[in-house]
Amino acid sequence: MDKQRILIRRGTILDGTGAAPRDADLLLENGVIAAIGALDGAGEVAETIDAAGAYVAPGFIDIHSHSDFTLLVDPRAVSSISQGVTTEIVGNCGHGCAPIHNPISAIANIYGYQAGYDLFWRSMAEYLESLEQARPALNVATLVPNGNLRQAVCGMSDRPAGREEIARMTRLLEQGLEEGAIGYSTGLEYATEQGCSEEEVQALCRATGRRGGFYATHTRNRPGEAVETIAEAIRAAQATGVSLQISHLASVARLDEQSTWAVEQAIEQVERARAAGLRVHIDMHTRSFGTTNLSSILPPWALQGDQEAIAARLRDPAARDRMRAHPSIITSQARGDWSRIILFRCRSHPEFSQQSVQDIAARQGKEPFDAIFDLLLDEIDDLHQMMVISFAYQEDDLHLPFGCPYCMAGSDAIALAPDGPLAGEVFHGAYTWAGYFYRTFVREKQWMTPQEAIHRMTGLPAEKVGLKGRGRIEVGARADLAIFDPESFSDRGTTFEPNQLAVGMRHVFVNGVPAVREGKITGLRAGQVIRSVC
Repeated sequence: MDKQRILIRRGTILDGTGAAPRDADLLLENGVIAAIGALDGAGEVAETIDAAGAYVAPGFIDIHSHSDFTLLVDPRAVSSISQGVTTEIVGNCGHGCAPIHNPISAIANIYGYQAGYDLFWRSMAEYLESLEQARPALNVATLVPNGNLRQAVCGMSDRPAGREEIARMTRLLEQGLEEGAIGYSTGLEYATEQGCSEEEVQALCRATGRRGGFYATHTRNRPGEAVETIAEAIRAAQATGVSLQISHLASVARLDEQSTWAVEQAIEQVERARAAGLRVHIDMHTRSFGTTNLSSILPPWALQGDQEAIAARLRDPAARDRMRAHPSIITSQARGDWSRIILFRCRSHPEFSQQSVQDIAARQGKEPFDAIFDLLLDEIDDLHQMMVISFAYQEDDLHLPFGCPYCMAGSDAIALAPDGPLAGEVFHGAYTWAGYFYRTFVREKQWMTPQEAIHRMTGLPAEKVGLKGRGRIEVGARADLAIFDPESFSDRGTTFEPNQLAVGMRHVFVNGVPAVREGKITGLRAGQVIRSVC
C-alpha cells in the first residue's frame, strides 16, 4: 500500500507521554513520523490536513480486546477505527484462537464465533498467518490464552493439571511465544480454567517471564474471596517475576456485600505490590455492567462432545441438578437475584430479548436454571452466541480504578461493523469504550487532563506490552494517529442500542495510511500483525 508524504498542520499534539499539549505540525513519510515542529518548508507533499482546533494523539491501543475471531470475519474493524483505535491486544481472559487442538471444543473459548466457520488453523503461527492474510484495518498482537492450553492438554476437565500436563502446556505456551505471541492470559473464572491450580499458573507465568512476555489475568473471582482473588494474581508476579496486568479489576465488587470496600482493598493490594517493586498494572472496561455468554453457566463436563451430546445433558434432569450446583461467572454475578441477569438478545425467542432471567422464568412458570437450560437447548446449533448483561455493579465502584495512574482503559469487546458479515452482532463496549473514557473522565468528571487520558490509552499500554515505536508521537515512531475534536469526541451507544458509531473523530492513520478521513471510514486497511519473539 502506497504511503505518501502527508503534512498535518496546526494541530495540538498530545504525544502519549503525559506531557503538556503543544502546537506543532507533523510530517508523515513511509509509514512513520518523519518530522515534528514548524514545517512550513516541508517540501512537496501528497496531502495537507488542517488539524486546527483538534488534538493530534497517537492511535489508541486497546489493551483488553476479544477481537481474535471477528477480525478474520470482517477485518475492517469499523467499531474500533471510528473511535481512533489503531492497535488491539487480543487473546485476553484465557480466550482466543490459538493454539487449537479440538476445533469443536475450541468454539466455546472464542468470543464472537459464528456457526459454520471453519477453524482451519492449529498453531499460533498458522493463526497469525491467517490474520495477516485477512489484512486487518488496525494492528493486532495476541496473548497465548490459557483456556486453549487447557483444552489441548486436559480437555474439558475441571481438575488441576498433573506435572506432565503442566510440562506439556508449558511447551505449547513457549511455542506460541516463539511464534509471535507477546504474553499469556488466564480466565480463571471460566469453566475451562476453573480447575487450574496456582502451581500450574505460576509455572506458565515463569515461562512467560523468561521470554519477556507479560501476564494478563481475569482473576478467579470466587464469592467471598475479594482479597484472595487479587492476592493470587500478585503472588504469581512475586513468585515468577512476570509483568502482571490484572484485567477489569473492579470485578471484585461483586464478590462482597461491601462492594466499594472490595474494590478499594484490591487497589491497596496493587499499591503495596508496586511499592515492593513488582510490575503490576490494571485495566478496566467502561461499561456499568458485566457481559458474557449465557453458555458460560455450564460446567466443563457439560460442554464435552458434539451438539447432540451437550443437548442430551441439557435434557437430563439428573445432569441439570449437577449443573445447578456449578459455581459460574453468571451465578457469581446473579448472587441469587436473577433480575440482575438480562438476556440481551434471543434469536429463537425474540420476545425474551432484553428480559431478565427472573421474568423469563416467571412467564414460563419455570425455575430460573431450567429456563436457562431450555434456552440453551433451543439455541444448540449456535450455543455460545447468546449474550447476557449483568447489573451486578455500582457505577461508582467501576470508576474507582480509573483514579489510579497505572490503570488503563480497554474495550473488553470484539471489533464489529454496522454492515457486512458482522452487521447483526452485538458486543457492549465495541463502539463506545474510547469515546466513553474520554468524555466521562476528561470532560464530565474532570478526573484527568486530556494528556493523562491519552497517555492511559497510548503510551502506557505500549510500554506495558512492549510495543516499540507505537503509543508516542516522536520522530521515527509508527504513524498511528488519532485526530479528534476535544469538545465533541464521544460515544453514542446505549445499553440496548450499543452499535452506534462514535462521533468527533476527524482522522485516523494506521501506519501512515488514512483509515478515517474527515470522519468517514476510507476502507483502506494497513494494519500489521505484530509479532514478538519472546
